[in-house]
Amino acid sequence: MFKDRSDAGRQLALLLSQYRDAQGCIVLALPRGGVPVGAEVARALHLPLDVLVVRKLGLPGHEEYAAGAIAVGGIRVTGEEAPGMARTLKREQRELQRREREYRGDRAPLDLHDMTVLLVDDGLATGLSMRAAVIAARVLGAASVIVAVPLGSAFACHALQTPADPSALTGIGSMSPAMTHADEVVCLHTPEPFFAVGAWYESFEAPSDEEVRQALAQWR
Repeated sequence: MFKDRSDAGRQLALLLSQYRDAQGCIVLALPRGGVPVGAEVARALHLPLDVLVVRKLGLPGHEEYAAGAIAVGGIRVTGEEAPGMARTLKREQRELQRREREYRGDRAPLDLHDMTVLLVDDGLATGLSMRAAVIAARVLGAASVIVAVPLGSAFACHALQTPADPSALTGIGSMSPAMTHADEVVCLHTPEPFFAVGAWYESFEAPSDEEVRQALAQWR
């Protein structure tokens, strides 16, 4: 379906033309895989690019399956609980902090007050990582949150347009449930059966930290 993530980003940008040169609009990519996609979207739409760091909480023994996700600001979205999840949480919290330092350096924290945010990733499977990103963007002040992905499961794309179950959320205080879902989900393809995100890319090698830094540096 896609040659690589850059190809996916260029195709995705065609569905987002209404945001070209939009004032108060920013593309936030979910690293690492979402950065090449987001870079092409930002380039096509003439928008600034940054990252919003989230981490999937893999199910112990099946790390590729998302049992939850965390994001900056202490946001946690849970799916399935299993033995060993506490260790997974601690490990991923350390990795989230490392990536925040690695990609954003000593720059000021994101301030999304009154902005329209395009959250971009390379695909949606369970959608838990993107749910955490949506909530984090709201906490950071975003007025409107648009999820934009090249492909995703129909379940995840639908779920992100509905409020989250409050029992599955941690770290959001008294936030309204209405702030836990996207204003819009733009998904180029929802293949059935879905399988995995990487199954729809000819090349799906994960970008390195250095490649992420270089992509961000070009836009600063």
